[in-house]
Amino acid sequence: MQKSILITGCSSGIGLDAAHGMRARGWRVFASCRQQRDCDRLRAQGFESPRIDYTDTDSITSGLSYVLEATGGSLDALFNNGAHGLPGAVEDVPTDGLRHIFETNVFGWHELTRQVIPVMREQGHGRIVQCSSVLGLVAFPWRGAYVATKYAIEGLTDTLRLELRDTDIHVALIEPGPITSKLREKAIPLFEKYIDWENSAIREKYEGSLLNRLYESSGPDRFELPASAVTDKLAHAVEARRPKPRYYVTTPTYIAGILRRILPTNASDRILSDI
Repeated sequence: MQKSILITGCSSGIGLDAAHGMRARGWRVFASCRQQRDCDRLRAQGFESPRIDYTDTDSITSGLSYVLEATGGSLDALFNNGAHGLPGAVEDVPTDGLRHIFETNVFGWHELTRQVIPVMREQGHGRIVQCSSVLGLVAFPWRGAYVATKYAIEGLTDTLRLELRDTDIHVALIEPGPITSKLREKAIPLFEKYIDWENSAIREKYEGSLLNRLYESSGPDRFELPASAVTDKLAHAVEARRPKPRYYVTTPTYIAGILRRILPTNASDRILSDI
């Protein structure tokens, strides 16, 4: 039987490439998006595309119901991917902004995962794959809100993996570094909504650093890889008999993993504070 996978955040970037890549590998792909217009675009490309907005519990429930009705009640794999950033210094991130990014990057993932697990328990197998980040391993300046959500996902996923150890439901983390996507562009509206940088105590640092990075594209990062590099890891996570608990993607992720394991905190802080 054709295996099925639900992928979130498929409007662009990692999710879109994963949808095309897994379909090419013979999977029945349910490519969900937050906005209906993106779902319509993907349906025109031949995908089954339920609308799932992580900030809307009703859409999570109805989107999963769409999938289960189409498959007769089964789902072989879930790839939680949809997320966004909120750049800015931690001292300038209002609590409402932090709450907003957690709704999308953590709470919505948790809700969908909790709804999927009973399905996988009933059928006796399943794969849950979480798209974390190099920022789930180490912290970079200006990215505190996003880092916080990825640290949370790392902790929840590690715990879930332990709790499902006696089942045939395998849980894995994919940890990309710089990947070609629209994450930077999509963060701009949230930055403008929540960060009052002009009245910040560190306004000069915004003007000398973050604003240029955020608004002026300097082309691909030195170690940037295409989204297909993540799809390759996803394929192993959902197809291998013994999937890995973690999949690093890009050179910076491997370096971050090493920094976290072997360097004292003060040493790694000196390195990361200049990024």
